[in-house]
Amino acid sequence: MTFIDEHRELFGVEPICRVLSEHGLSISPSTYYAAKTRPPSARTIRDAELDEHIQRIHTANYGVYGVRKVWRQLLREGHQVARCTVERRMRALGLQGARRGKKIRTTTSDPEHQRATDLVKRDFTASGPNAVWVADSTYVPAWCGIVYVAFVVDVYSRAIVGWSASMSKRAGLVLDALDMALWRRDRSGRPAGPGLIHHSDAGSQYTCFRFTTHLMTAGIDASIGTVGDALDNALMESQIGLYKTELIKPRGPWRSLAEVELATAEWVE
Repeated sequence: MTFIDEHRELFGVEPICRVLSEHGLSISPSTYYAAKTRPPSARTIRDAELDEHIQRIHTANYGVYGVRKVWRQLLREGHQVARCTVERRMRALGLQGARRGKKIRTTTSDPEHQRATDLVKRDFTASGPNAVWVADSTYVPAWCGIVYVAFVVDVYSRAIVGWSASMSKRAGLVLDALDMALWRRDRSGRPAGPGLIHHSDAGSQYTCFRFTTHLMTAGIDASIGTVGDALDNALMESQIGLYKTELIKPRGPWRSLAEVELATAEWVE
């Protein structure tokens, strides 16, 4: 059909059908004309409607959503569609998710600090909210210098419950992220109480006296992974990978701390 459409003005429909039939691709002019006048099928109409929603969701989310995230957003909006259908339509539209690049390690441990034991042991599951939080920090090169960003994620929902940005990677950076998480959960009516595990890598910000004292005051149990092993905090490493891939890399260069903060707030939301 496509071939005939592209060449009919030059050769005509009947001659093209005759030559195609002679070469084993049997099609009559009446079949072609019937197909051209046939109303669009229900699937074609459905695909056209779905394409609009897929394009909208992909564009609204920085153009970085892959099949899984587009599909889940469609379900949240009430569109009952199979994942394979979303994959088929995104392929037809030429849309794909962002691809991650090579990660850079930024953790600096302090051998003088006493570290808590690993209470998570790579089991990134939880029976409910406020059972296990994981935390980590990263950096964003900007014209003003290096902007450091810290996150706290609830293992149960994979939601970012707290974050902060600063020009310094001292303990205040991760303390602000923790305090935001505590404040937001308290405000939502689900305060984080005793029994909550806060898991991080062995960075000096998380092992210093100021931070560990803050955890103890809030009744939170500290958990620290081994030095130099990203798998011990794999969930948080994955979250930061998404942050870099979906926001930082495609929307740079970054100019100021305020610009990074505003964009991060939008991305987290």
